[in-house]
Amino acid sequence: MASLNVSSAPVVLFLTCGAAMATKENDQIIKENHCETKMGLPCVLEAFRSIFEIGGISNKCCGELVGLGKVCHSALVKRTLENPLFKDLSPARIIAKSIQTWNNCLALIDSPSPST
Repeated sequence: MASLNVSSAPVVLFLTCGAAMATKENDQIIKENHCETKMGLPCVLEAFRSIFEIGGISNKCCGELVGLGKVCHSALVKRTLENPLFKDLSPARIIAKSIQTWNNCLALIDSPSPST
């Protein structure tokens, strides 16, 4: 039994270091790209609800989300998932909703306006 603990220690250490490295990497991306200053608070909350809870996102906030950029969007979602408050959420489901929200907003912003 002691050998099991000794052999599993490097795995635990590796996983712990990997999580810490991922956090530092996301934090660095967010800092270097000034991600936290690119969206207004109302749109941040709306985007958060559409990804982490239930709800839609307005055209205005889609514009701000696309303006934020995919790199910032992904890093912010990943960093939020690393927060212990969200440990009970399914990362795969959240990432899927994040991608869906991004793609929907991108399509909305890229689509031509209807003629009046």
